[in-house]
Amino acid sequence: MHTHAHNVLWRECGNVESESSLTAVSRDAEVAAAIVARRDGLLVVLSGAGMSQESGVPTFRDAQTGLWARYDPLELATPEAFRTHPARVFGWYVWRYQLVQRAQPNAGHYALATIQRALDGAGAAGQSVLVVTQNVDGLHQRAGTTDVVELHGSLQSFRCLGAGHPYDATAIGEMAVPPDGEVDPPACPACGSPVRPGVVWFGEMLPQASLERAYRAARACAAMLVVGTSGVVYPAAALPEIALSRAIPVIEISPEPTALSPHVTLSWRATSGMALPLLERALAAPGGA
Repeated sequence: MHTHAHNVLWRECGNVESESSLTAVSRDAEVAAAIVARRDGLLVVLSGAGMSQESGVPTFRDAQTGLWARYDPLELATPEAFRTHPARVFGWYVWRYQLVQRAQPNAGHYALATIQRALDGAGAAGQSVLVVTQNVDGLHQRAGTTDVVELHGSLQSFRCLGAGHPYDATAIGEMAVPPDGEVDPPACPACGSPVRPGVVWFGEMLPQASLERAYRAARACAAMLVVGTSGVVYPAAALPEIALSRAIPVIEISPEPTALSPHVTLSWRATSGMALPLLERALAAPGGA
């Protein structure tokens, strides 16, 4: 998709190569790099399940396969479900935790970490990167990204249900999941309350501090990059809307059109594993960032 704003930005970049000599993907990389490089300030990156899916991490719905396919989401991801069937719910999260631990960051995760280091290191240029993610798998941090706002919590952290005491997740990785999938949650060493995953369940509020920081960043950023998200799950979907309402450029990276696509500055048809390494190289090129 090449919007009017896309074409104007291309002309403003002053690139001497003819448009016909570039593939659509490389052209999008150049335009995206130009948008990022020519605006000092904060680059906000909003990432969603599509980015983790490229690392083999199933989406929430896709994780309900096999043994778990018979359950409704409300039977696996609510406080009420945990209180009613603690072993069933905890077993599902043990299975998901162990699956995520086996997954590895993909090329997009590593490229984004490199972009963050490059822009954060260019302090004189006044640029920095904040990653806001809907994912709970911790792959951004494992790739080396250091400033990550986790809107939906983290599967890398566990805590007790009663008082929120932290629980060492190392033990979760060593638990065996039996054929019926049920694993009794351990008791909190501090208070005896059952241990739960550190994710946000249906019916729970998102972490207020994280949400407020994301909103502040969306209002004040110089540009926004939206990667691997359909743009329909709120409140995260409101972040690019906030940026666009303030005439802040928004770049979308998605292999398929989304509800956001008609409204953004640049809609780049590619996976994160393809696009972000190209953006990294374009920013590192002479005249990039």
